[in-house]
Amino acid sequence: MKKYILQSLRLTAVLLVLLCVIYPLIVAFAGSFSKGQGGGEKITKNGQVVGYALLGQSFTKPQYFWGRPSAVGYKADGSGGSNKGPSNPDYLKEVNGRIDSLLKYHPYLKRSDIPSDMVTASGSGLDPNISVEGAAIQIKRVAQYRKLNEKEVADLVKKTVKGPFLGLFGPSTVNVLELNVALDNLKK
Repeated sequence: MKKYILQSLRLTAVLLVLLCVIYPLIVAFAGSFSKGQGGGEKITKNGQVVGYALLGQSFTKPQYFWGRPSAVGYKADGSGGSNKGPSNPDYLKEVNGRIDSLLKYHPYLKRSDIPSDMVTASGSGLDPNISVEGAAIQIKRVAQYRKLNEKEVADLVKKTVKGPFLGLFGPSTVNVLELNVALDNLKK
C-alpha cells in the first residue's frame, strides 16, 4: 500500500510541474515565434489592416472571389457550425439556395461542377480558405466584372495557391482575403 501512495505522489508532483509550470511557459512564449507574434497574422492593403489570414470574411460583390459560406455570419465571437445534418430539410434548402445563387452568377457552370466547399459552411464558420477548384470556377466571373484577361486572373490564383501542410497533409487551398487583396493590387 505504501508503495502505491509513493508512486501516486511522485506522479502528481511530475504532472504538477509539467502542467502548471512547463506547459504555461511554452504557451506564453509560443506566440512570439508565430507569424503574428500571437496577435494573428494581419493582412494589409495600402498600409491598412484589412483582415487576418486565419479568419474568413464575407465577399459578396461579383468582382471579388467568394469564400465559404458561414453559418455564423463570419462573426469570430460566435464561431461554430449550423449543427444541421446532411439529411435535414432546412439544411438542404440552404445548400440548394447557395447552389442557385452560384449558378445565377456563373451560368456557364453545371450543378455538378460546383465544389462542395462553395455551398457548405465550415465547422467554425470562419474558414478563410477555399479549394483550388472553388477559386477556378470563379475566374471567369471575376475577370468579366473587372474587365481583365481570364489568363491574368488564373495566373494570380495559381500564385496564391498554398500546398498541403508539410507537402503531405490536407489539400491545396487558396486564402480568399489574400487573393482579393492581390486582385485589387493587380488592377493598379
